Amino acid sequence: MVSLDVTISGQALLWVVAGLSLSTLLIIALMRRYFHSRSGRIIPLDKKTTASERNKYGFADVFRLRGTFLQYGLVLSLGLAVLGFAWTEYDGQVGYNTLDLEDLPELLVSPPTTTPPPPPPPPPPPPVLEPVPDEEVLDEEEPEFIDMSISDEDSFTAPEPVVEEAPPPPPPMPAPKEEENVTEIFKFVEEMPLFPGCNDLPTKEERKKCSDRELMSFLGKNIKYPVIARENGIEGTAYISFVVERDGSITDPQIVRAPGGGLGEEALRVVELMNKEGLTWTPGQQRKVPVRVMFNLPVKFKLQ
Repeated sequence: MVSLDVTISGQALLWVVAGLSLSTLLIIALMRRYFHSRSGRIIPLDKKTTASERNKYGFADVFRLRGTFLQYGLVLSLGLAVLGFAWTEYDGQVGYNTLDLEDLPELLVSPPTTTPPPPPPPPPPPPVLEPVPDEEVLDEEEPEFIDMSISDEDSFTAPEPVVEEAPPPPPPMPAPKEEENVTEIFKFVEEMPLFPGCNDLPTKEERKKCSDRELMSFLGKNIKYPVIARENGIEGTAYISFVVERDGSITDPQIVRAPGGGLGEEALRVVELMNKEGLTWTPGQQRKVPVRVMFNLPVKFKLQ
């Protein structure tokens, strides 16, 4: 196996680089002289001469040795790189002094001294209890006793009986006031208003379903789709609010929201038609008392 471990000193590397540089300069000078001597054999050409006519003199072609020069430069650069890597630097010699361990003085290592902690302070002396002299007991006066015995000679008079007055009778209970007129408008009550014709059913759910069915039937018979909404393809739901009074009449009908095209106005017209035709609702009740109830009615318009 070939060893590639090459060592070159700095002086040798300097001589090698100098020799290569001089040889390269010499080659360049010789080639310039060679091509200069060949240029005299070239016949002057017209300015309009083509490249093929100009290159017919092969002996004067400067690119003929291009490959040789390229290889030479490559070999030269690789050689310089190898020489640079092979350049070896030597460290100066380091002298070592031998030391005899027997000549060293003995080192006395003493353990670290720790100072003892200070003694705790003495406990405080106990408090001295001074004797308290007994309080002098004051001489109390002897109680005087009264003789409460009764002899036969003593006479008594019976005390007059105390007659307690009877308490006054309670005031009469006030007569029950008549039910005040309730003007408050409710949104939810125990018994919601019902459309006419459903008050005779037995259960609350049946009355509610009947009321919704009859109301939708009334709206379907009387509502006419507005012409403007039909021509413009307007659909949607109009919301009408009104108050069912305690007597079953309809008051304060309003358009809450409508999609436009006259749909809200048509739904409002049909709601107002209930009073004109004499339809009387069953009023809503709160604690068995008829009250005013706000009713919200959605009317859906859809083109067929």
